Amino acid sequence: MDNYVGKRLDGRYEIKDIIGVGGMAVVYKAYDNIDDRIVAIKVLKEEFLANEEFRRRFKNESKAIAVLSHPNIVKVYDVSFGDKLQYIVMEYIEGITLKEYIEQQKVINWKEAVHFVVQILRALQHAHDKGIVHRDIKPQNIMLLQNGNIKVTDFGIARFSRSETRTMTENAIGSVHYISPEQARGEITDDKADIYSVGVVLYEMITGRLPFESDSAVSVAIMQVQSEAVRPRDINDTIPIGLEQITMHAMQKNPRDRYQSAAEMLLDLEEFKRNPSIKFDYSYFVDKEPTRFVEKRVPSRAAALSEPANVAPAVAKTETESKNRSIPLLAGIVAGVLIIVAVFGGILINKLLNREKITVANFIGMNYEEQIKGNSKYADYKFEIVEQANGTKTAGEVFDQSPIAGEEIVKGKIVKLVIAKSNATATIPDNLIGKTYTEVYDILNNLGFSNIVQDYVSDDTVADGTVAKITPAAGTSTDTSSKVTVYVSKDSAADLKPVPGVVGWALEMAKMNITATGFQVGLIDSKPSSLPLNTVIEQSAKEGDMLPAGTSINLIVSTGVPESSSANLSVTLPNIGATATRTLSVFVNNELNSQKTVLMNGGSHTLSLSGSGGPYDFVVIIDEQTVCAGKVDFTKTPAEITERVDTEYTDNSGEDGDIIPSVVEKTKLVAKTELEHAGFKNVEYDYQGKSETDSVVWVVESQSPNDVTIIMPYSTKIVLKLKPAVDA
Repeated sequence: MDNYVGKRLDGRYEIKDIIGVGGMAVVYKAYDNIDDRIVAIKVLKEEFLANEEFRRRFKNESKAIAVLSHPNIVKVYDVSFGDKLQYIVMEYIEGITLKEYIEQQKVINWKEAVHFVVQILRALQHAHDKGIVHRDIKPQNIMLLQNGNIKVTDFGIARFSRSETRTMTENAIGSVHYISPEQARGEITDDKADIYSVGVVLYEMITGRLPFESDSAVSVAIMQVQSEAVRPRDINDTIPIGLEQITMHAMQKNPRDRYQSAAEMLLDLEEFKRNPSIKFDYSYFVDKEPTRFVEKRVPSRAAALSEPANVAPAVAKTETESKNRSIPLLAGIVAGVLIIVAVFGGILINKLLNREKITVANFIGMNYEEQIKGNSKYADYKFEIVEQANGTKTAGEVFDQSPIAGEEIVKGKIVKLVIAKSNATATIPDNLIGKTYTEVYDILNNLGFSNIVQDYVSDDTVADGTVAKITPAAGTSTDTSSKVTVYVSKDSAADLKPVPGVVGWALEMAKMNITATGFQVGLIDSKPSSLPLNTVIEQSAKEGDMLPAGTSINLIVSTGVPESSSANLSVTLPNIGATATRTLSVFVNNELNSQKTVLMNGGSHTLSLSGSGGPYDFVVIIDEQTVCAGKVDFTKTPAEITERVDTEYTDNSGEDGDIIPSVVEKTKLVAKTELEHAGFKNVEYDYQGKSETDSVVWVVESQSPNDVTIIMPYSTKIVLKLKPAVDA
């Protein structure tokens, strides 16, 4: 990493100190000698200058912030994108990160937390109005100034909302505690992903802990998708109910159940600030309207007692008194009926509010009759089947669905499946004569016709090379799988030439061969293939066909990336017994790739990783312990495995255990307390040649075992090497 301290950038910015180091950049404090001010300069690390992805992200950040102007967003003054140096000049902020403040305070007073969140939401609403989604909101990216104001920073993975917004890559895994479920699944994200992250930040501030924690990023990502967070008031009962409701509403798994904008969440926070005892009415099983709030007003006992009594005269107790006695009786009956209705109504409402939700499966590519209908696996679904003609799909194949895969719905909600129509029919249009064969082919194919062939006929009524006739004739309704012949006009005296074979050729060489033999190059399309990029894999006319000179030949070339590939990964299993078994799970790109039961007898086990795209992170897990991790790239054949790291498995089956907390640099008493609180009571001390009775404060210099990532039995002996805090 280049250190620019003491240097001057572009003759203007005098670098003073390093104030931060991130994954792809170093942030310096500098003096701008033209505008006479202190600035912060984020410099892209030298090792990433040749990496197009990091350069793109770095430019994205500057472009994103450049269009923003808000008191709660860090300002950008200047940018530079040279070949050897790329940097962004920003306002210099004296303060700490919100994460550091949370770690200092442990739990933040809810009034202060609301003050911070309101500012974050104002910044995000400004960004969202400009079409920018931050996508990495977390306390580490929020600066806290001495006056209590905040600044949102680090738009490094921000996206303009109209651009590509799939996000769950290795770059996001460091923020996995704050990402939305749709980010964890790698789905399309919008501004509601930022709302979820704000909810997590608010949750952490008012409870002092994250909603989901685990010893691996993959486990946390899975929890973001599948698990429900403990309610804040179950952790800290001083939190007002209304604030808990706001927090959990922002953290709903389904984006449609969250606040639909930062402005909407701000409205509820303003209502809460005006009345901290407010309770909100959120109903996640119905179509969302703007959030409503309700206040329960109950007359006080004092007010009830102060009601003036309606005292009747002591005389004339006849008919009037009798009627008065009947009124309470009638009122009691009515009240009883109302109570019964309320009880049963409450039960019904409670059932509605707690209806079970399921995650929609991916049905695309499946045959409805053979794989879906009657399958007990999909018993929780109700399907609406729509048949449509589709010349590229087999009869009964699902080619569209709503809701999409991965979306969370209430159990029993209708899922619409669009399947290819069996024996579909379509009508031959009457406006095809005189068009080119390519134009006619596209029109017929879009109507669902799949068996289209080309032939030639001599016809003086249309220009050579255009369509003269079609069979079946225009206006005919016919099966889309039946043969449709498109006759192209050619002069009867025209020379017929053999079509050259160019499959397997590089595109440019193929084009030269086609034109050199008297033909024209038609449409060029591409599709996934393991062949090198731009290698011809299909041609519209077969090699050797006799066609008129000048006929267009369409080509399909390789993208250079296979549609899918696989690789074998060999893992040596621990030996904990000849018949002992454990569950082995493989996650690729944070999704379960395969899972099986294996014998833990010390043998070797071969796993098959398969998929498309990449490179992706993969992990091999046995009983929640990572035993192998690395990257796999399915864009190569076979798939390429790199950066592999193997870790030792610890058998904890015979005894309960946990991860040993790190107590280095803590006093002996604090270290002993923390270890015992975590369940580890077998602690020994090494006083480094001194006596335990010496009147010094002992501090832990090191501990053994020192691996704080593996679950260890509670009986594990822990040796603490101690040193005096000051010289004795």
